[in-house]
Amino acid sequence: MLRELCELIGVSGDEEMVKDYLKNSISDEVDEIVEDTYGNLIVRKGKGKIKVMLVAHMDEVGFMITGINKNGLLRFKTIGIPPAVMLAKRVIIGKHRIIGVVGNKPAHFVNDEEGKKKPEEKSLFIDIGVNSKEEAEKFVEIGETGTFDTDFYEDDNLFMGRALDNRIGCFVLSQLIKNTDLPCYYAFTTQEEVGLRGAKIVGYRISPDVAIAVDTTGANEFPTEKDVPQYPVLGSGPVITIADYSIICSQKLVSLIVQTAVKNNIPYQYKQPMVGGTDAGSVHLVKGGIPSAVISTPARYIHSPLAIAAKLDVNQTISLLAKGVEEIIKKGRSGIN
Repeated sequence: MLRELCELIGVSGDEEMVKDYLKNSISDEVDEIVEDTYGNLIVRKGKGKIKVMLVAHMDEVGFMITGINKNGLLRFKTIGIPPAVMLAKRVIIGKHRIIGVVGNKPAHFVNDEEGKKKPEEKSLFIDIGVNSKEEAEKFVEIGETGTFDTDFYEDDNLFMGRALDNRIGCFVLSQLIKNTDLPCYYAFTTQEEVGLRGAKIVGYRISPDVAIAVDTTGANEFPTEKDVPQYPVLGSGPVITIADYSIICSQKLVSLIVQTAVKNNIPYQYKQPMVGGTDAGSVHLVKGGIPSAVISTPARYIHSPLAIAAKLDVNQTISLLAKGVEEIIKKGRSGIN
């Protein structure tokens, strides 16, 4: 299922294929399904004494076609991707899955000064192998989105693929829906990568007593001058957020989640504080305020053509969420406020 999720194109604002896939795969397992006008998919399973909502965003980083040159080359704007990451990459565009390559001025035409500069978005283009604007318009429309054309790979220990952020979160929620009887709202949200937008609407609509964002976070594994281990890392369990740029998480919830991990011998690690953001950043601010937390799966190289995640971490994230929600329901409102 994760392979199929990662092979779908679902750039921010164009999550329809991901939503339809999820809806079809879980519709027989839930009691209620709602699709709102912003493209969010909200499902309910059971009914508990408090209203718990788990949130995972469907969208991935990518780009939008913004212009077509006379010679058929496509202009674009990035959505959540540093332009330098895109250079010379194979990409896939729109509902017709048109293949192209991101180009720039060829290296043997670049002078020394130009060669020192990082590629800028305005200097990049996408070549789909046509020679005129008229030809290109047969295949691609202004406003269509696209992303990297990356094959999914897995072995006994790892997943490698595009859009692990946050198709892992969508996969985790779907497994909880299929394999547990937790009485929860499960929200699959839109446009997280461009400002946590869909989650704000979902939070306002459901108005849960407690919310947990289920996301994928960058593993902090790369060489440093002193080669000091940095966290989070692959294979060390789910990642608990204390604070990021969008939220300072509920201390009671964080404490409850940590205690649950210890009690159930589930390894865990902390996210580096004040880095990144998740749907919890929007949800916790709606209505009168919603106690919120974040549990993520670490992955290397998110927001790039290919990310890597450990199967062990994915499975332990599922376990921690299942046990954590049980504890939240058991303690009730007094345990989270």
